[in-house]
Amino acid sequence: MLSLYHDARTPVHAAPAGAKLVVLAVAGTGLFFVHSMAWLGVAFAAVLALYAVARVPWRTTGRQVLGLLPVLMLIMFAQLIFTGWVSAVLVGERLLTLVLLANLVTLTTRTSAMIATIETALGPLRPLGVRPERVGLLVAMTIRFIPVIREQAEMVRAAQKARGIERSTVFLVPLLIRTLRMADGVGEALDARGLD
Repeated sequence: MLSLYHDARTPVHAAPAGAKLVVLAVAGTGLFFVHSMAWLGVAFAAVLALYAVARVPWRTTGRQVLGLLPVLMLIMFAQLIFTGWVSAVLVGERLLTLVLLANLVTLTTRTSAMIATIETALGPLRPLGVRPERVGLLVAMTIRFIPVIREQAEMVRAAQKARGIERSTVFLVPLLIRTLRMADGVGEALDARGLD
């Protein structure tokens, strides 16, 4: 979902980061009050239309959907067993629409603009002890390190494959160790710069 910024000159790219985040928050809440497959289908079609307006390559969109499908199918299967096929379809439509919309926001909004918007929005909470710059740093680090962790996962898979291990249940152990070491290094770097 956290893709690289796709540079283009479109109305979607030109929209302010704050407006996009508000739309995403409203959609994220509002879609859970929609209980009609038809209206959820309309919302899904609207998101796809926004992708077309933003001139995002369909290959990029397809790759995002394919990456989401295993998790989505698992969630829908659980819903099918416990609540029935109607609920499973509704949940699938909601999740797919929201994930694609969130991905569109990341594709059409620079990280710096998102962080600046979050810091501005949290500014009034300073008297309550909230430090907007710390929250902005946290968001920036989260966005930055998700691709890094993905790269670490690919390195672990490649190392296991080189040792003749095609599929292993202990895949998460070396990945977790690598991630914790990286987190320690980042923590020490932040401490050295006076960030507690």
